[in-house]
Amino acid sequence: MKRTLLAGALITACIVPALAQQPKPKAEDPLMKIYRETPAKVNDLIHTKLDVRFDYKKRYLYGKEWITIKPHFYAVDSLKLDAKGMDIKNVSIVNGAKLVPLKFSYDSLMLNIKLDRTYRNNEKYVVFIDYTAKPDELKVEGSAAISDAKGLYFINPDGTEKDKPTQIWTQGETESSSAWFPTIDKPGQKTTQELTMTVPAKYVTLSNGRLASQKVNADGTRTDTWKMELPHSPYLFMMAVGDFKIYKDKWKDKEVSYYLEPKYAPYAKEIFGFTPEAIDFFSKKLGVDYPWNKYAQIVVRDYVSGAMENTTATLHGTYVQGTPRELIDAYYDAGRSTIAHELFHQWFGDYVTAESWSNLTVNESFADFSETLWAEHKYGKDEGGAHIYDDLQNYLRNRSAKEKNLVRFYYHDKEDVFDVVTYQKGGTILNYLRNYLGEDAFFKGLNIYLKTNAFKNGEAHQLRLAFEEASGRDLNWFFNEWYFNSGHPVLNITYNWDEATKTQKVYVAQTQTGDAFKLPIAVDIYAGGKKERHNVWLTTKADTLSFKVASKPNLVNVDGDKVLPTQKTDKKSLEEFAFQYANAPLYLDRLEAINAAAASQGDKNAQKIIISALKDKYYGLRIEAIEAANMNSDEVRNQAQPVIMQLARTDENTLVRAAAIKVLGKLKAAGMLTLFREGLSSQSYAIQAASLEAIAAIEPAEALKAAKGFEKDNKGKLTQALINTYATYGGEEQWPFLYENFTQLSPQAQFDVLPKIGEVAGKVNNPAYAQQAISKLKDLGVKYKKYGVAPYVINVLNNIKTKRAEKKDDASVKAADDAVKAINDAN
Repeated sequence: MKRTLLAGALITACIVPALAQQPKPKAEDPLMKIYRETPAKVNDLIHTKLDVRFDYKKRYLYGKEWITIKPHFYAVDSLKLDAKGMDIKNVSIVNGAKLVPLKFSYDSLMLNIKLDRTYRNNEKYVVFIDYTAKPDELKVEGSAAISDAKGLYFINPDGTEKDKPTQIWTQGETESSSAWFPTIDKPGQKTTQELTMTVPAKYVTLSNGRLASQKVNADGTRTDTWKMELPHSPYLFMMAVGDFKIYKDKWKDKEVSYYLEPKYAPYAKEIFGFTPEAIDFFSKKLGVDYPWNKYAQIVVRDYVSGAMENTTATLHGTYVQGTPRELIDAYYDAGRSTIAHELFHQWFGDYVTAESWSNLTVNESFADFSETLWAEHKYGKDEGGAHIYDDLQNYLRNRSAKEKNLVRFYYHDKEDVFDVVTYQKGGTILNYLRNYLGEDAFFKGLNIYLKTNAFKNGEAHQLRLAFEEASGRDLNWFFNEWYFNSGHPVLNITYNWDEATKTQKVYVAQTQTGDAFKLPIAVDIYAGGKKERHNVWLTTKADTLSFKVASKPNLVNVDGDKVLPTQKTDKKSLEEFAFQYANAPLYLDRLEAINAAAASQGDKNAQKIIISALKDKYYGLRIEAIEAANMNSDEVRNQAQPVIMQLARTDENTLVRAAAIKVLGKLKAAGMLTLFREGLSSQSYAIQAASLEAIAAIEPAEALKAAKGFEKDNKGKLTQALINTYATYGGEEQWPFLYENFTQLSPQAQFDVLPKIGEVAGKVNNPAYAQQAISKLKDLGVKYKKYGVAPYVINVLNNIKTKRAEKKDDASVKAADDAVKAINDAN
């Protein structure tokens, strides 16, 4: 599963850093004292056959199930199945052509069945169940990764929501498949599958495996049967129903297909077209060809997470799709990295599945790591470096994350394991291990792990054994340190050159609480026009490294491969950072230099770094330099402005051009209006957005007129720019557009423009408009309170309240007070 941006308390780091508050752990939480052992296997799923139809009006699923079971080892005379919120009508044993009723009890969560006799582990038995699933009546909670957990979702089933299609789709992870069919809902189970769906004939269906048959019925329905003939876990079962257009691609002789709403169907190839290339790349890298019969991807409305790796049939939220104009600005964005992430799960998660949620790392850490792997292959080493660095920063920003083990046997709820430790930290750990073992040994280890555990379950110990077999190295120390322990090294690095003895000393202090980490790293010494690499180990809380060098080094680069999952303070001079920028090859080498220079732009070396970085080969670092340049300094501006002007006009990357225009716009120079006006005609929404806001700062009336022309065609950054422009310079007449488009934004984008919405809500004359905003802010504050946003939202509400009080709008003042109370009272 790929988490949405808001998940895992990332929202606080991304949008409200000044108010960021990580959710506080429950004091003396008794659930944290329970050891979460791998669930015992009493019965094993063998085959699951389902026949389902839907009541759109009631939001019900009517199901019949034939479930084939075998005792795992010991003889059994009973069966327990997870079945959440259902009506159970019939439970029988299948005896030839007969159904023999069985005694059972049901408490709305667990179905306890007394079998007709005792079965041994060389005997299979088949249980039939007739049931009704009622997901909309089920009271369940989701997680940071999954915002809801009712398993089966009816989207606009009555067709009453304008411009929204009618759809049905499922979401099984973690244990929500049992909200739409009874099963042993544990990742350690594996079963083959047959799913028959009867749906309105106008709709398309998708499920795991192959479409075995279709039958048109006389009542205007159609019955589709999908068969999954290789075993997989119940949480990976999926179905989707709706008005989708199918684009068929292929990899080798296997079908690769993309299911999209008709509006986006013409762009299927632009959205998903790199999938066969990615399948080929991952297959070759792992030495295991894509293991399933097909690969489908479908985009659905109102999805409760980012995406889900259902076996052979990944389900995506709408953020992966876009028109060609939107995709101009995409590059390696969240959508494209998600496509890679979910594909890699088809090996790590589906082919070999975590045996328990405690070991989720063998699913999600690998999928996270695959995003960097694909970035390197498709977009280059710098893109990969940027991606894995962002992973590390997302982990480090979460203050409570350092307390959590990667393999986690103690947690409040299984959903809590879907966090920045399992995902982002886990990805950086795998990247570090890859560097330590070397590319060939690392991927040989993955090959052994996959082949040894194919169609079964895995855990961290099996992963370790596979890497040890491949490399010949003992890795207990590594797994104990990074998988079965918490935290990360915090390094303070200082240097001393002894001219008399020609000795370069490096002092590395580990300042984190607790024991020292054992850290193999590379130290690169640049001296006399050459680079010499030293592979060393840090083993104590205070290591002194000594190197004999013919002359004083220009640079000592600790962690020369920039792979260490660490927080560090590196006491280099700006002169050394300038040398590092010019000579060390990696993304993070150059970013570190830019960051060091940004704080000291009165220094000539700092200026040299910033001006050089404006022309960096990687667009992300050009943007970093543009945003870092201190345009309030005459000395910096005189050097930077001509370069930034050129970037704004001609850079090949639209995001660089947009960043350059945005910085130039802050200068409020009327002489640049021609440049900004040219930007309004760009095909890039990002460039249009930056240009509109730059014009607004100089000529608000012109910007308002231009904004009006964009109302029918705006996406992403341009939508936000319209909101900002109308909020700052517009009036009452723009509110309907403002509010409607604000509600259509993603949650992250809504929080980005929240202060502007609050600004307008405070000043409009119509109290109804103000109360619309207050109501929406209340909903956001309540829904996302667990991610630490409450102070941020309440601050905006209080600002609205102050402005409404000045207007003597008592009703809105009361509404704001009630909204604040509702947020404070929310769980």
